[in-house]
Formats: sequence, C-alpha cells, structure tokens
Amino acid sequence: MIGSNTAFFRYVCFLFVFVFFSSSFETIAQDISQVSGQVFDGESGEPLPGAAIYWENQPSRGTVTDQDGFFSLPVASLPNNLNISFLGYKLAVRSFKNKDELVDLKFFLSPEEVSLSEVVVSERRQDYNVKSTAIGKNEISGDELRRIPALFGEVDLLRSIQLLPGVNTAGEGTTGLFVRGGSSDQNLIQIDGAPIYNPSHFFGFFSVFNPDAVSDVALYKGNIPANFGGRASSLIDISLKEGNTQKIRGSGGIGSISSRLTVDGPLFSEDASFLISARRTYADIFLGLSSNESLKDNQLYFYDLSGKLMWRNGEKNKFTFSTYYGSDFLGLAEQFGLGWNNWINSFEWDRQINDKLFLDVTAYYSFYKYKITVTDEDNGFDWSNYFSESGGKVALTYIPRENTELKFGVHSQLYYFAPVDLQFSDSENIQPFESTTRIGFQNSFFIAGNAELTEKLSVEAGLRWSAYQQIGDGVNYIYENGDPTIDGVVSDTLNYNFGERMQFFDGLEPRVAMRYLLTDGLALKGSYNRNYQYIQVASNSSAGLPIDRWIPAGKYIEPIRSDQVSVGVFKNLNDNKWELSLEGYYRDFRNIIDLKQNADVLFKDNVETEILTGDGWAYGLEFLLRKNVGKTTGWLSYTWSRTYRKIEGINKGLPYNPRFDRPHDLSLVLTHEINDRLSFSGTFVYTTGVAVTFPVGSYVLDNQRLPIYDEYRNQSRFPDYHRMDLSLTLKNKDKGRWWKGSWNFSVYNAYGRKNPFSYEFTDIMNNDIQFDSSDGLEVFSQRPGVVKTYLFGILPSVTYNFTF
Repeated sequence: MIGSNTAFFRYVCFLFVFVFFSSSFETIAQDISQVSGQVFDGESGEPLPGAAIYWENQPSRGTVTDQDGFFSLPVASLPNNLNISFLGYKLAVRSFKNKDELVDLKFFLSPEEVSLSEVVVSERRQDYNVKSTAIGKNEISGDELRRIPALFGEVDLLRSIQLLPGVNTAGEGTTGLFVRGGSSDQNLIQIDGAPIYNPSHFFGFFSVFNPDAVSDVALYKGNIPANFGGRASSLIDISLKEGNTQKIRGSGGIGSISSRLTVDGPLFSEDASFLISARRTYADIFLGLSSNESLKDNQLYFYDLSGKLMWRNGEKNKFTFSTYYGSDFLGLAEQFGLGWNNWINSFEWDRQINDKLFLDVTAYYSFYKYKITVTDEDNGFDWSNYFSESGGKVALTYIPRENTELKFGVHSQLYYFAPVDLQFSDSENIQPFESTTRIGFQNSFFIAGNAELTEKLSVEAGLRWSAYQQIGDGVNYIYENGDPTIDGVVSDTLNYNFGERMQFFDGLEPRVAMRYLLTDGLALKGSYNRNYQYIQVASNSSAGLPIDRWIPAGKYIEPIRSDQVSVGVFKNLNDNKWELSLEGYYRDFRNIIDLKQNADVLFKDNVETEILTGDGWAYGLEFLLRKNVGKTTGWLSYTWSRTYRKIEGINKGLPYNPRFDRPHDLSLVLTHEINDRLSFSGTFVYTTGVAVTFPVGSYVLDNQRLPIYDEYRNQSRFPDYHRMDLSLTLKNKDKGRWWKGSWNFSVYNAYGRKNPFSYEFTDIMNNDIQFDSSDGLEVFSQRPGVVKTYLFGILPSVTYNFTF
C-alpha cells in the first residue's frame, strides 16, 4: 500500500505544480489557430450550453458550447463572419478581419420574439441522439420536470426519472430507483458532484430535490464515463441552477402540502451571482389544529434549503459553491420520534488554461444522520448514527483538435461510518449497545477520450483504476469455522489502530462505446462498462429506509463488480423533432449481498453473520420514442426486462427474482400547449406487479395466527400496477407587471385504481376487517383472510406558482 500512496502523492503534486505554473506559460501555449469564447443569455447572463458556433463559409465544420457556454473552434481564413445560433434566440454574427481580433470573445444572445411560450435551454444539440456516442443516457430539464403531474402537486425529480425506460420502482409511493437490475444503493446520485445517501423525504414519498433549484438531470445507465465511479448500476447527475447575473428574480409555489421559494440574481457585480431556494411542508400545522387529541400532539414535516454561489475571475476562471441541507421529522405525541438530516457541500473551480486545455477541480463533503427516540420508563431508548463521505477530484481536459477530447485525473474519497449509538432508559438492567467505527479510503485514477475516427465511426473509451482499503480505527472478528454465516461464533478479535490497513481491494474498470452512422439520421451504438462498488446497503426493505445500514467492503464482504454490454439503434425523424431508440443490455453482478431469513442487521456489530453473498444477472430491451419540440411534447417508453440473483443459502441455492423484478414497464408522458395561457399534461404507467413471498400456511400461538413461509423466495407477485395522472396549468393574464402567476390543477390516480401497497394475512372476525376484539365486543365468527392495503385513491391537488 505504501507504493500506491507514494504514486498517488506524486501524481497529485504533479497536477498542482502543472496547474499553478501553467499561467506563466499561457502566452507561449496559446494556439493562434484556435478561436475560443463564451456564449450567454442576453437577459439573464447565464451561460448557454449547446449553442452552435460556425464560420459562415464553413457551416458544416462548426462546434457547440459546453455546459458553461465555452467553445473552441479552428480559425478559418479571414476576413470572415462567425455565426452563433441557438434555438429560440436571434442569430448573432460578428465579423473578423485579422487574428488580433480573436481575443476575449463574449456573445450575448437575445431571445426571439415569437409565439413560443418559453425557451428551453439544453446542452444537447438537436441531432445528439444519433451523432453522439451516448448509449443508455437520458436527460430531463428542469422545465420538463415542472410540467409532469405530481403527487399532492409536489413536482418530484426521482419520480419523474421512474418514467424513463430501464428504471423500476419497489412499489406505490416510493422514490427508490432500480436501474437495469441493480438495487437502489447501486445508484450514484450526486448534486453538483457531491453524493447524497438518502435522497428522499417522507419515507420515500418525495425526493429531496427542489425542482425550482434544479437546472437539469442526466441519467447514465449504459455507458458511464470513466471520470465517474463508485456505484455498480447507474449515475444520476443533478445540476443546481446558477443565479442570473443581470437582475434579481424569484419563483415559488404554494401547494397542498408544502410551499417553496427561490431567489437568484447578481452578487455585487455581473461577474458573480447567487441562488437561494427553500421548501417546507405544513402537515404539522394542520395536525396541531386537529380536534382529535391523538393527532394534535403529533409532528410530521420536512424542509430543505439549497444555495449556490458563482464567481467569474476574468474570462478563464469560474468558481462555484453549492450547498444543500434537508431535515425530516416524525413524532407521535411524546412517545416516539424519528428524524434524519442531509447536509451536502460542493466547491468547483473551472479554469481555461488555454484554448485546448481545461482544468476542473471539485471538493465535496456529504453528511447523513438519523436518530430514533422511544420514550418509556422501562423500554425506552435513544438510537442515533451518522456517516459521511469527503472527497476531491482533479480533472484535466485536452482538446487537441475538433471532435477529439482527452480527459484524465484523480478522485479520492474518504468514507466514515460512525458507531451506532444505542442507549436504553433502563440502563441498570440492559447494557447499552455500540458498534465499531468503519472507515474506507479510496483512490481512483482515470483517463478517457473520444474521437471521430471517420465521418461514420466515433469512439469513446476510458479506463479507471480504483484502489480501496478499509482502515482502522476498527475491529475484525475471527470465527471458529472461518465462515461467519455458519454459526457466527467468534473465536478471536483483531483490533486496528487509526489509519492501519485492515483490508485492500483494487480493480480496473474499462469503459468503451462506439457509434456507427448507417445514414445521416440513423446510428448503431454499442458499449461495454465495468464498475466496482465498495460500499452497499444491508436492509430488509427493498424500498429504502432512513435507518438502512451501509456496509463497507472488508474481510468478509468483497466489493460488487458489475459488467454490462449494451447495443442499440438510434433514429431521428422529421428534421430531428422526434427521437427513436431501441436498446438491449445484459448485466452481470459479482459479490451481491442479501440477508438470511429473519436476519437482524440493525442491532449487530458483526453484520457479516447475517449476510449471504452470491451473483446476479439482468437483461432487457428498452424502447423510447420522444418528441422535444412543438406544442405537443413528451415520450413513450417500454421496457421488457428480467433480474435474477443466485446466492447459496437463499431459495435452496436456485435463481430467484428480487422484489423489483418487473418484466413489463410502460410509461407515457404528454404535454400539450393549448394556447399561450393554458397547457395540459398527462402520464400513464403500467408495470408488472412486484415479486413477493406469500405464506404457504399458518399456525395459532397465544390466540394469534402467524404465517408459515417455505424456503423459496419471491415466487408470487402483486397484481399488475397501473395509474393515470392528469394536470392542467392556467397562466394568469400578462398585464406587464413584475409579478406573474399560474394555477396548476392536478389529479393523481385519475380513475381511482386501488393498487396494492401491502397484504396482511390475519384472522377476520365477524366478517369485518376493522373489528377490534379489545373493544370487548362478542366474536360471532373467525376465519383466516387477507387484507389488502392501498395508499391512494383519486387524489386532486391545487398549486399556485409565481415568478417575479
């Protein structure tokens, strides 16, 4: 390990020396054969990603701006005109006579005064679906998110992602994502480069992302770029908006269960901006007004705060700082309380060293904490835990020529899992429980590049090497049989000091994707991806809970390895107005964990005694038809997929389906602008029911009927799930005032489908499922039965949205 640490130290030193001295050689390194600059929105001052830049006499050899509005283009013969175009904006043309004029270029585009109700800014070019090497990638803009009908009128990012092909859920009312056969903990969800470990409010009913603060979101489920890693299944990359640099503006909404407010604008000058966004529920206020004493003293709320600062130091340096804090709390009178918090910070420095070389530096800190309190003299307890990830990434991007890019860098991560702290009220008779600290340190080095080898063939390839070690302060248990899952008898304990290596893993993660143009509007793509994941969740719930136990790789639990092969056909229709794709994939998992029957991972320090390890695989076909322009937009997606696990000790060693295996998944999303003030949105979803284990019998103990389960897992299914949501948005008349408002009327589950949330196998007395024998009433009949619980019937909501 000393050798790898030394190599890491030398590499980091080299990068920082290179960066700090690069400015001294900037003039020498400048290539006068390239013209570079930045494109902005003329009204807000925000960068415009995806704007087209080309010389007037070479329209077919242009380029597009990156996510920060930067571009670099070879200089054509002068004099010449440089054209800058973007959908929904007026064409900008600037004339140049000699190369001395090609410096300090900034372009501010003005929106076209046409009948478009809004302009959607996206870093994608119109033919991106066909011309790029991207496979297994989907994007949703912040504007699209806000148009999709939502539960309780609360627009939700993760629930919107569930409408994309290849993404399944664990059931009604959850935001957990299961992407191409992977479990929910195998998704890397990050905000401006910082990971978030519990992305949900209200036990998964809502995600933590305020839609007003989100710029866009990208889902990578096929070819994940080599500069990202750490998860086996997918990457969900979320970007917060930057504040505009021209004027103060705001937006918000007052909804059925929560209200939100976002304010952004310039900070001291046009070179800096801020954005602040807040959201809070008021369910606890309504509970306090209730006349029901059993509800009056209860508490149920969440709130979150987001912020982003941006500062440009000259034309070549840009600094951003993003932060997020979210809190949830559920309290039942003075008897029970459960709360959890997320706190995330991210700092980014983007520097244009010269026309061909760009530097990106990211540092972040992600913290998650939960606490449970039960107030009782005899059986009360306080249970709390927290964990964090700190990290830094340095990446250099080199663009030697048009349509060729090379990126390389290093990413370091420190995982800290604090001991579980469990204190009992009756401390004299019950000993407090405390687990041991777990610390992981990971370094990853990556190199990636893409190039157009010919007019038809484009390749993107990368290699990532990840090295992970579990370090002290910590404990390794030694078991009598060498296998903790046999009887769990500890024969010895090995203690490690702080920083001492306990276990080491490493692996190479190759990634490659290719695109071949069959015709100008038709492409064939393929990719191969390998990913290692060194931390995973051990939980009895597939939906994800605030108290889920994260387990780092160690002596008895190896890291997950995921290999995926994808192929697809991509076609654009009707002058790029329609996008069509058909993708197939096969994914292989190694070292997947699952729990033994009746396992307990919450109150054990040596959780390896409750965990079994094996393999898994998944395969499927994904169809997507999408329309991005016009009065009617949206998409139709269909996925056929299967997911399997094979673990000795579960299902008699035979392959079985995890709960989220749902072979058929259909989603339809439509938005139609009826006129300038009125728009309609609707979604329809249909999926196969989740896989479950139903009891095969029952027995009576102490006058209670208890279920009997056999050794086979998930052999049954819930009924198929389907639902329709509708939404109507009415904008107030524009009278030229600074305040603009609109009303959104939505209906969740429009035709009242009673989709099952759970089944309870119990005794039904007097043919009444709500009969309570404790009331002292006489029991006339008693029979075994099944009680179905569903969460939502027809659920209307109203939201007032505003901007100023």
